[in-house]
Amino acid sequence: MKEITTDTLERFEQQIEAQDQQAVLAEFEGMHPADIADLLQHLDLREAEWAFALIPTREAQADVLMELDEEERKKLLEGMEPEQIGHFIDLLDTDDAVDLIQELDEEDREEVIQSIGDVEQAGDIVDLLQYDEDTAGGLMGTEMVAVNENLSMPDCLREMRRQAEDLDDIYNVYVIDDDNRLKGVLPLQTMITHPSVSRIKHVMDPSPVSVKVDTPIEDVAIDFEKYDLVAMPVVDSIGRLVGQITVDDVMDEVREQSERDFQLASGISSDVDADDSIMAQTKARLPWLLIGIIGGIVNSLILGGFETQLAAVTALAFFIPLIGGTGGNVGVQASAIVVQGLANGKLELVEFWRQIWKSLRIALLNAVVISGVVFLYIFLTEHKDMALCMAVSVSLFAVVIFATVFGTLVPLTLEKLKINPALATGPFIQITNDVVGLLIYVGMSMWMLSVFPH
Repeated sequence: MKEITTDTLERFEQQIEAQDQQAVLAEFEGMHPADIADLLQHLDLREAEWAFALIPTREAQADVLMELDEEERKKLLEGMEPEQIGHFIDLLDTDDAVDLIQELDEEDREEVIQSIGDVEQAGDIVDLLQYDEDTAGGLMGTEMVAVNENLSMPDCLREMRRQAEDLDDIYNVYVIDDDNRLKGVLPLQTMITHPSVSRIKHVMDPSPVSVKVDTPIEDVAIDFEKYDLVAMPVVDSIGRLVGQITVDDVMDEVREQSERDFQLASGISSDVDADDSIMAQTKARLPWLLIGIIGGIVNSLILGGFETQLAAVTALAFFIPLIGGTGGNVGVQASAIVVQGLANGKLELVEFWRQIWKSLRIALLNAVVISGVVFLYIFLTEHKDMALCMAVSVSLFAVVIFATVFGTLVPLTLEKLKINPALATGPFIQITNDVVGLLIYVGMSMWMLSVFPH
């Protein structure tokens, strides 16, 4: 494996510019497909197509294709004929093949599938395309070793060797019955220590961790982490073995999901990268910015309605940023904890009201401390102005309570509605807390000024 350095990139770009085929081939020699993909992603489309065509074998080209970023891969695929794409799919595992086909336009998919040379693989791909891509069925591949429970160990080894000829990696040996239902897993150690056992069903592990085809990817990832797995069998609704998921697929999916959640929490409405076009990034970022503007306009209208009172007590205006900032921070903290709990499986929806009650108690403790500190500060610096002390501290107390409960309630509700709860950790919470916090502040301030002399 060659290390990709700045010097390597500069040399490679010079070789491409000079159309030096021999130098490029020498550069590719012994290089991992992921490193070749990294090099290609620094080129424009025309140069990338030229260099991609020089990759020595179709197998290597297929591997490089799957290592490219989705956008870069899509650009390369757009310049290929369906038959060429079909040849690459012939060389890929079914899970990678399905991912690639799903990136194509609808009108191209059928033509590409028809061009696949291996009829059995084409059938497997068509079956896998029926599953939702965010479920175990959409993530699994059909390449695996499965043996019947009634085989003897010598027969089992012969069957394993036969199936292994078409596989790149073997993670587990799955044991099935005559109806293809998953019955267990055969550990490697067992094959060594029981070479002449009469039936493998007597020595298999009868309790394998498995998932159903409709299991959400988030739950699959939690099981992989919980049980320290490298591969997991996937079964249908009646327990028949239909595929397996490997840890590398889970890691890729978790990384992509984390990137989407982070962007959503940052107020970016679609998946974009730093190297995307100006228009693409603008379209992704502008919606929440406009919503933020609307929130700011609503705040200005609220303040305009109390212009006379604020003019009479100018000190009230000094604490508006404090109210808004505290409410936003508290709300994002509360929602982030809930979203994290939902993501790692430590928080279940059945605990909905229990979590609300817990958040309310936390909010009370935080509110007492925060409002108490602010009360003392204003009391000592504003000449013991009781009206101002009470207006700010009581408003802050109410804002902290509201922001915590709201920040907990929103992600739980979104999860219940099957909407990504990461939405609750972004501008949505901040804008709502700003508006509601300001309403609480001005309303509470007017009431306190009527109760306490100023």
